Amino acid sequence: MLAEIFAFVFQAADIVAFLILASCGLAVVYGMMGVINLAHGEFVMCGASVTVVAVHAGVPLPVAILFAALVAGLIGIVLERLVVHRLYHRPLDSLVATWGISLIATQGLLIVLGPTYPGIATPQGNFTVGGLSFATYRVVLMAAAVAVLTGIWFLFMRTRFGVHARATIENAAMARALGVRTPRVYAITFGFGCALAGLTGGLYAPTLPITPTVGAIFIVEGFLTVVVGGADALLGTALAGVLLGTASATLTAWQGQIYGQIGLLAAVVIVVRLLPGGMTGWLLRRGN
Repeated sequence: MLAEIFAFVFQAADIVAFLILASCGLAVVYGMMGVINLAHGEFVMCGASVTVVAVHAGVPLPVAILFAALVAGLIGIVLERLVVHRLYHRPLDSLVATWGISLIATQGLLIVLGPTYPGIATPQGNFTVGGLSFATYRVVLMAAAVAVLTGIWFLFMRTRFGVHARATIENAAMARALGVRTPRVYAITFGFGCALAGLTGGLYAPTLPITPTVGAIFIVEGFLTVVVGGADALLGTALAGVLLGTASATLTAWQGQIYGQIGLLAAVVIVVRLLPGGMTGWLLRRGN
């Protein structure tokens, strides 16, 4: 009985970690900048691909993951300066432009690496509880999700850049009048969101086949989590991840993985129907 309870909690925590890591970059870019980044999955793919290539070149996995996040972040900054900065306050245009970027990235990787690329082994091994075996690396992913949320909170709530970023998002004209270099703030914020996507790809690289479409695994769940979470990029992501992860894990344990996916989608529909502003929108209304 204890082993079954632990298995359920472990599976729920694993799904929550996946949802948080898949959506945190989207939450920063969309929740704080209003840009619908359909290329988010391709930044995840970039992180996974760079990690795998670096590991095959002899780089230790933790260093390869951080390097992949850096590469994705730098690419994000370049794209923000070349394309995205022209599309603020134009959500449909930003959607089309980032969709085009995603197509270019997918086809580019297909040309460079081919339809598949040799993966890497999952590190850390397994541990057992009550005769059931669990992957230790999944615990690393859970810890990474907590660390990412903590890092986002610290960056935007406890640093000078965070003050400038929140001021720019709230009123760019006023922030600019007070001396904030708003173009740089936008570029760094967009790059940070892309770096988080690259970090996610790097973290999950040992668990997935490396293909040009690997990012599609993340983008749907990422968008669903952001929509359910609402306006607050940090609190909304955490709350939505816990809600959707628990719903999915409950139905998966009861009826299997297909029903778990159905449960996740059903939870999204219910929340969006009852709480159009998302979970944080509802909390803000209650607070007022």
